[in-house]
Amino acid sequence: MRTERPPYILIALLLGSGGYLLLRNFRLLPEVDLAPYAPLILVLLGVQLLLRGDLGISWAAQTFGITRGTVRAASLEAYSGELDVKLRALRREGRLIAGSYTARSRPDLTVRGETARLTMQRGRTWLFSIADWEVGLARDLPWNVLLSSFLGEIEADLRGIPINRAELGTGFGDIRLVLPELVGQGVRAFSTFGNVAIAVPEGCAALVRLRRRTFSRLQVDERFFMRLADDLYATLNHTEAARVTYAEVGSTFGTVRLVSIQTGQV
Repeated sequence: MRTERPPYILIALLLGSGGYLLLRNFRLLPEVDLAPYAPLILVLLGVQLLLRGDLGISWAAQTFGITRGTVRAASLEAYSGELDVKLRALRREGRLIAGSYTARSRPDLTVRGETARLTMQRGRTWLFSIADWEVGLARDLPWNVLLSSFLGEIEADLRGIPINRAELGTGFGDIRLVLPELVGQGVRAFSTFGNVAIAVPEGCAALVRLRRRTFSRLQVDERFFMRLADDLYATLNHTEAARVTYAEVGSTFGTVRLVSIQTGQV
């Protein structure tokens, strides 16, 4: 794990303030009214937020990596609050999970037998630590994934990850989801006020149930999908495929989009 150095501006502010107070205590400096200079602190905090995007005591995102070990199945549960979450497949082998996280929210790992359980919680971080989470998952074992946020957005590209079950939910944030080629129990993504966009990789057969509410809108690319029922859509090749991915998505007040994505497209 590597921790990034905080901005030099704040280091200078802390050292300067501490040195000034120390010298004042020993009466080595004359009495000076510092009240007119108080707005300078706000300016420095604004500069830090502009440069680093974080106001917390631990200012920057920190990287992590956990080795693959002998586990044969894993689950990830992440509750991000107002933070954005990006999920993808790892490019390198040998690791179970890797990425970056907000200070103090490093994934907790518990292992029972050959199954690993990882949890990430926004509540453990400093209140003003707002660095986003980026997480990569191993490609060589099945995953159960649960991602939940309130204000934050979720971007999950599940291509290349053997997903047994995935549940994604947001309050106000948008969800952008690329379906995996291999899935067991299915993928579900719902948002209350945010938009939900689901992309099916080219060549992947899928059945997608779009849960439309009274105030939501629906957009389907009819060049790649056919309507089987009132809320059920399928890729054009679903009847010939040996394996079909099932997904269920919806939004209460946002827009639900169903599109196709080409191989290699981000």
